[in-house]
Amino acid sequence: MQHLIHRFLNKRLTRRGLSRELASVGLTAAAAQSLLQTLEATESEGPGLAGSGSREMTGSGGELVMEQAKAAGSEYLFTNPGSFEVGLFDAQITSDVPLIMGLHEGIVVAMADGYHRASLKPAFVNVHVIAGTAQMGGQLYNASRDGAALVVTAGMLDNELWSDEGILAPRPGYDQKDVPRQFTKFCWESRDARSLTMMLRRAYKVATTPPGGPVYLAMTNGALETKGVTSQVVPGERFLMSSRPRPDAAAVERTADWLMSAKRPLIVVGDEVWKSGAQADLERFAEKYRVAVASGTGGYFNFPSRHPMHLGRFSMRSPYAGGGVDLALMVGARDFGIWRLPTGPEAPLDARIVRIGLNSGNMGRNYPTDLAMLADVKQSLADLDAAMQDRIPRRRMGAFGRDRGEEIRGITAKMWKEFDSRVESSFGMAPMHPDEMAHVMARSVEPGSIVVGEVHSGYQQHNNFHWGHGDGDPVWIGYTGNSLGWGLGAATGAKLAQPDRPVVCSIGDGAVMYQSSAFWSQARYGVPVLTVVWNNLNYQTVRGGFHRYDGQMAATGKYAGMYLGDPDIDFVQLAASQGIAGERATTAEELEAAIKRGTEATRSGEPYVVEAMIRRIGAGADSTWHEGFKLSDRMRDPAA
Repeated sequence: MQHLIHRFLNKRLTRRGLSRELASVGLTAAAAQSLLQTLEATESEGPGLAGSGSREMTGSGGELVMEQAKAAGSEYLFTNPGSFEVGLFDAQITSDVPLIMGLHEGIVVAMADGYHRASLKPAFVNVHVIAGTAQMGGQLYNASRDGAALVVTAGMLDNELWSDEGILAPRPGYDQKDVPRQFTKFCWESRDARSLTMMLRRAYKVATTPPGGPVYLAMTNGALETKGVTSQVVPGERFLMSSRPRPDAAAVERTADWLMSAKRPLIVVGDEVWKSGAQADLERFAEKYRVAVASGTGGYFNFPSRHPMHLGRFSMRSPYAGGGVDLALMVGARDFGIWRLPTGPEAPLDARIVRIGLNSGNMGRNYPTDLAMLADVKQSLADLDAAMQDRIPRRRMGAFGRDRGEEIRGITAKMWKEFDSRVESSFGMAPMHPDEMAHVMARSVEPGSIVVGEVHSGYQQHNNFHWGHGDGDPVWIGYTGNSLGWGLGAATGAKLAQPDRPVVCSIGDGAVMYQSSAFWSQARYGVPVLTVVWNNLNYQTVRGGFHRYDGQMAATGKYAGMYLGDPDIDFVQLAASQGIAGERATTAEELEAAIKRGTEATRSGEPYVVEAMIRRIGAGADSTWHEGFKLSDRMRDPAA
């Protein structure tokens, strides 16, 4: 679908041709018509835009950009400024769009990413020419993996206007948009101030059209600084699509027939459940028809973690999957098998596989598909529920799938009993075991908190929380890209998006050091995030991978580059140097008291940091070996 939209926007596909192609990939006529109308509104320019909230404006290129971004609904400009964007920033200081500055482009993009994930609104970003464009790469990768709707703009020095060797310009023979291309849906470059508002609308349109994702627009300094330009500023409702396309009726009926005859169906959920607001709908559906649910890879908890129908993360080694699955409903989920070349099947190959969602790129990449519903998840569940009700007499509804439901409840009850017993056996250690730390956090954070997580070795520990979608349930926001340096910025952006909800950043010590200056942004703008640092002086996840290789490192206990002590990083002082108070906790009792004090601080509008000292676990946990190289030992004695 992305390719089709790109061809249409670049005038290589007619309206009729796009309609025909959309129908061939499964969109209904109504959904295709809605998409066409919004795309055409985005591309329109000139007198035809008058009325309906649109207005003509005369100003500099930068002023036009800021006004169009505001009209699109942008609440903030996330940025690290540079002199070649002077036209934009000169306009920003008189606009109603506050500037939120990060001290590195990676932090800027992570803040925008967290803002989007917490609000599902597009985020507006500006980075500094070619160097800033390159420096945001790791966090732009994270955003692209999870389809975050970011409108990333950048200044640009044109390397084809005069010298092709300009400082902070693209290298000779290359375009600036080549740098972020693989981490975005589309990229553009604008050299004419008259096109800026239209191209920015196009960027918002493409970023937010499902499946969402970051886009990139480079604007020359000349275009931003040109004055006296007249252009149309169009309100967001005229070009941002919010329709919920329904699935094909025949596909719904066929899926309902398969579900009626299935003995051991399984639902695998992904982030399109959350993004479509279908969490409660899916919960009711699973309960009503007694279907097991497993979580696929995603950045949200899309189904209540301790629901009796929830099997946890999907695995072919689970007791339910091991007993055979004859129907797999992939509801807004990625395809099976995203990690590496497997040693065995990662999907129930003997099962019928049905894909439901709008991201066709996530469907059937590695494993077969028997039927695809290219439609909104929430609407698809509603239509499928109606089709099932037509097939099951009301008097039989209570008995439908009863034996299957009892089996699933038995599996999940046993799973959680074993998990809780294993966690409780680790209590009382000094320093704290990660399981106990997660347990303390789960009972200590405020009800309804948004927990932004970047603790890679702590995923299972976070199962101590009862994730759900009720008013008092905590909300998990994570990411699947695994490019470190996301959490602090993302938590800052999440709080900006949801100022009335408590936000907790749960982050590992290694991840903090990728973007520790995000504390400065929290202090500068009064963003009261409670940050809890899991400090084990180690890259524990990587050490585990090193050990599994079973080579010289495993044999000697010497793990290259894993130990983060000598010198030990003091995270409380690190935060204090940027204006944020905090404290260190070494026991469960100290941690609980520290989180309470931190919560009180954030309620009063101040960010706070708790550094929790925890033990290393797993193979090689006792190793503190490191390379020990000291340049000073090799220097000549100055006194000699």
